[in-house]
Formats: sequence, structure tokens, C-alpha cells
Amino acid sequence: MEIKVDDLTGDAIQELIKDHLRNMELHSPVESRHALNLDGLRKPEVTLWSAWDGGELVGCGALKELDSRHGEIKSMKTSPFHLRKGVSRGLLLYIIDEAKKRGYIRLSLETGSMMAFEPARNLYESFGFHYCGPFGDYIEDPNSLFMTKEL
Repeated sequence: MEIKVDDLTGDAIQELIKDHLRNMELHSPVESRHALNLDGLRKPEVTLWSAWDGGELVGCGALKELDSRHGEIKSMKTSPFHLRKGVSRGLLLYIIDEAKKRGYIRLSLETGSMMAFEPARNLYESFGFHYCGPFGDYIEDPNSLFMTKEL
């Protein structure tokens, strides 16, 4: 799997992000959706990586800088055609390594509390993320769970 910074101009990555947003619509009420759209992912404090296998887009993940020592994982998405092949695990390893290179001491994320998000929560737990309260601009929300990891 090749992981590279993505400028979000390709059709494949744009469609994967749109699919991610459509998925959020199915499982989260509008006030509890925190997934970034294409414009949000293009902000200077956000870096998005796409993962490729043999020229095919298999997933993506982003890192948002909250401050010089704290990052947030955003837009983790595996292509529906590549589920359970280790794509998210590979991307998460890559993002954690990048966060360490940037000098972050903490990496956090927000995910849904619904059953549809259980596989994601299990993945994050397996990497040592633990549940915490809201961080950054988030507020308590029964549809959101917050996780963090000291690096």
C-alpha cells in the first residue's frame, strides 16, 4: 500500500470523501456530524493522505493540527471494496508516526457512539486510544465519543 499526501483534485478521492459524508448522514443527526467536506480538508491546518494499491484508491485519512502539540485524526475512510484488508490500520500507523514527527504529544479524535462506528472504535482502542471528554471546539453530545492517545 502506497500512502501519499493528496491535493483532493482527483475524482477518486473526491468520490471517497463524498461517500464518507453520505455515510455520516445515514448514521448521525446533522448537529452531530463533524466530518470535514472537501473545503474543510483543504484548510492549511489539515493534511489528507490517500492510500493506493496497484493504482486503485483504497482509503484515506487526515491529520488536523489543533495546536503545536495536539493533533486530531479526521476523515478515516476505507473504500467499501477494500474493507477488512488492513487499510485503516496502515493509515492509522502512518498518521500516528506523522504526528510524532511533528512533535505532537497528544492525538485525539471524535467518532460516533452508534453501533455503525464500533469497528472504528475497536481499531482505535487496539492502538491505545482511550475515551476522554470533548476537546478543541467539541461539546458533550450523546452521539459522539471522544478518544485520545498520548504520544
